Amino acid sequence: MHHVRALLAGAARGGIDTVPLLQEAQIPPLLLGDDRARITPAQFARLFRALYRTTQDEFLGLSGVPSRPGTFAMMCHASLGCRDLGAAVERAATFYGLFPGGPELLLEVVGAEARFTVRNDFARDDERFLTECVLAIWHRLSSWLIGRRIPLAYAAFAYPAPPHEAEYQILFDCPVRFGADRTGAAFDAHWLAAPLVRDEAALDAMLRRAPFDLLSRPEYGTTVAEQVHRALAGQLRTSPRLPALGEVAARLAVSPATLRRRLQQEGTSFQQLKDHVRRDAAIAGLAESGEPIAELAARLGFSEDTAFHRAFRRWTGTTPGAYRIASGTP
Repeated sequence: MHHVRALLAGAARGGIDTVPLLQEAQIPPLLLGDDRARITPAQFARLFRALYRTTQDEFLGLSGVPSRPGTFAMMCHASLGCRDLGAAVERAATFYGLFPGGPELLLEVVGAEARFTVRNDFARDDERFLTECVLAIWHRLSSWLIGRRIPLAYAAFAYPAPPHEAEYQILFDCPVRFGADRTGAAFDAHWLAAPLVRDEAALDAMLRRAPFDLLSRPEYGTTVAEQVHRALAGQLRTSPRLPALGEVAARLAVSPATLRRRLQQEGTSFQQLKDHVRRDAAIAGLAESGEPIAELAARLGFSEDTAFHRAFRRWTGTTPGAYRIASGTP
């Protein structure tokens, strides 16, 4: 919910009534005050598009100077003709340097380490949402340009850890440092020599979904947690019974003890992943369909409605019925 509030901050400061935007996105406004609340990727995408259309600003009112629609697309087209990723990142930094109020980007190579830095604080970005978006979009766009995920050595932020600190490792899929001397990320410098593999047609297709697809954390399937999450989500689409840890371990060709240990090393557990899969499916079911709550609870594997209500309140801070009414779903 922090990200929803941060996304709305620029529009609210500009005098835009954000309640209709939330309603258009089917996000219950009452959730804004609950830090435990979560929404689906589809809801977030609808809100982002509604804000983009309303503000006509790619920075969504979070910078002192608006960025006209089409600026990001032109930066991508300008970078596409470069010989390699390093040249493309340098060109992108030069491009945005032409516009006041835009991101001030810096690429440095120190030994075998490449460092990408967002050097400026945006004038109206109190929650640093735009700064973090720039960093996430740069990483995912760079990976998209070369057709391979670039592993980050770490992400660093020049401010104290916020209450939602645990989300950052999920967003950037790497160790995270707060209170650093800069905001940016580091990776192996050999990636800068990687050739670009995308053409104009692929870029046009990507831009039709941008920037939301770049903000949504892609599941590369490279971590054990991602593989387990995918197995659980796939099973839940066809059956209310989620597989046991031993079953998933067998699919991944490891022992249950090894799977448990690897998930622990990645900062999660099998039970947490089961809860996350059911939580996301519950929110999507309530916000995006008229499925009766009792049937939804049964489909998600709850033997009693009361157990589903307790779990949903724990996940989101509200009841399934209140969530559905507030989201405007029939």
